Parts: sequence; C-alpha cells; structure tokens
Amino acid sequence: MSNFTSLGITSELTELLKSDGIIDPTPIQEKSIPVILTQSDVIAQAQTGTGKTLAFLLPIIEMIDPNKSDVQALVITPTRELALQITAELNKLIKNIENIHSLAVYGGQDIEGQLKKLKRNVQIVIATPGRLLDHIRRGTIQLGNVSTFVLDEADQMLHMGFLPEVEIIMEELPTERQTLLFSATMPNEVKSLANNYMNKPKDIRVKGKNITVDEVKQFVIETTDREKQTKLMETLDHYRPFLAIIFCRTKRRAMKLNQALQQNGYLSGELHGDLSQAKREKVMKQFRDMKLQYLVATDVAARGIDVEGVTHVFNYDIPEEAESYIHRIGRTGRAGGDGIAITFVASKDSQYLKIIEKGINKKLNRKEI
Repeated sequence: MSNFTSLGITSELTELLKSDGIIDPTPIQEKSIPVILTQSDVIAQAQTGTGKTLAFLLPIIEMIDPNKSDVQALVITPTRELALQITAELNKLIKNIENIHSLAVYGGQDIEGQLKKLKRNVQIVIATPGRLLDHIRRGTIQLGNVSTFVLDEADQMLHMGFLPEVEIIMEELPTERQTLLFSATMPNEVKSLANNYMNKPKDIRVKGKNITVDEVKQFVIETTDREKQTKLMETLDHYRPFLAIIFCRTKRRAMKLNQALQQNGYLSGELHGDLSQAKREKVMKQFRDMKLQYLVATDVAARGIDVEGVTHVFNYDIPEEAESYIHRIGRTGRAGGDGIAITFVASKDSQYLKIIEKGINKKLNRKEI
C-alpha cells in the first residue's frame, strides 16, 4: 500500500491530510496522482465518493507557482454545491501555504464580490460553466496562463446540457495545457469531447465496486402512483433512517412531497433548482448538522452532495437511466459503511427498471413492507 509521500505529495501536505484523518490514498488517488504530476492528460472514470477530488487537487497544489499571480488551474463542475464543496476542500489544503489563493465562481452569487476577489491574486478557480462564461465575456477572468484544466463530473455536464458551454471555455484555454477529465460513466459525447480536446490521455479506471456500488443493499417496492406517498411514509417508519435522501424527478414533485412529509411530522427539507443559493446552503447545513433527517431532492440539486452518515436513499421517482441510478445510490454506503437504496416502481416504470437492472448487471429484489 503506497502513502501520499510515495505518490509525490510533499510531507507538509501529507501531514495536513493525516491531521484530517486521511492516511491511505484511495485507488483513484493512487493511480491518478503520479500520472497527473507528470503533466499528462488523464481520463479518469470514478464516481463521487471515491476520493477523486483529492486525486486532482493535491497534484494541482504541487504544480502551482505561488510567485505567479495569474490563474494557473481551472476546475469546471456542473453545480454550485459541488463547486463550493471542492473549494472548501481546497482551502483546507492551502491554508498554510503562502501566496496560493482560490476562488469559487458560480451563479446565484454576488458578481461584484467575485470581481473584487479577482483583483487579488487567484491561482486556482473552481467554477460552474455559466458564471465562468459571464466573466470571460466581461474580460474579468483571463485564462491565457492556465496550465491545468479539470473537467469534473463530465457525464453530468452532458445530462445538464453544459457541453456546448464547456467547449466555448476550452477554446479560451491555451493549446499547451494539461487536461484532466473525471466522469462516473463514459457516454459517447464525453468520449468525443476527450478526442477533440485532449492530447494522448492516459486512461485510469477504478474497477468493480466503485462503479457498481456493491456495498449498497438495493430493493424495489412495487406501488401505484396514488399509493406512493403512503408507501414511502410506511417505509420510513419501518426503516427509521438516520439520514436519508429522497429523490424526485421534478422540482414540483419535490416541493409537494416535502410539504406532505412536513405535514405528517417528518423532519424534512427540500433541495432543487428553484431555491436561492442562500436557501440551498441553509438546507444543506441543517442536513449536515442533522437538524433535518430527510432531504427531498432533484438529481441536479443533489450532484456532489457528500454528507457523512446518509444511511438510506429512496428513489421516490425511478431514474430513467442506469447512470442516474448509480449516482443517486452512491450517496449512501460511503467510506465502507453499509447503505440501503429503495426504489418505488409503478407499473408504468417497468421499462426504466429493466434499463437500470441491465446497466448495473443485477436483478433488484422486490420487497414488501
């Protein structure tokens, strides 16, 4: 088993990780860090929860020149939550390093505040595509000296329709640069993006359990649309989750379900795209602090949520493809803990269930409560 120092990370950073309880690198870190430090392009297939954020942040910090004040590393991510999470992780790592500064750039945040911070030295930018394009068009962020570019959650960028914006951003970057692409799955559009914009990338995959989420016990509960709410509440009472995320297909359904849960005395909150940034951050803080037990969320809002102690995931609405299913159930069973994922299936959902079972190569057990 290698340690971080043997992968090429300085003893200062290794000690800092140790003080945070991180001693052994995960498989994705072990495979990626030495390759990224050679400044090669990398395509890494890994899910959220496998430690991929550190796999790119640690080598980026090693490669930054603190004496240069321009943006040297750019990380693009699909959601504000993920941008904030990566920035928080980065700031912990660079807190004792003089002259390395980071900035999160995302929508729903005061642009004037961002502009003020950009006037100071910022070497690492973590951004969502839309707001970064705003800055590029205003001329307030210069990307001419970026040496490392990270595209995180590339498959989700595709599902959310961001790939055209990502391509515009990549056109602004120097041709001589390192590109790192991280994705849980590899749809054709992501592969063609890699072919067009990457230079002989090294392929890194974390096999087996991280891709199929074997640690999670998975069940199906058959229901009708009319009975679904009652069945969910019966299931919550039966399992009594410590912390759970309940996925809905649309914002409207998430709002309606959260209202019903609250009226029935459940400690729940909602997370979807219609909430202001301040509200989203407040709900996430309540969930992390365990003031809320249930988080009713849409796929888009729940990207990058990494909360310790999530014991259950409920698919109130079944996802329409295996990738979304894998992403959703990956919110539980983290760090070696057991997780339970329960999917409610009405007769009209049977085609989606078949797609998921084929995609994960496993037949899901039916359960009665």
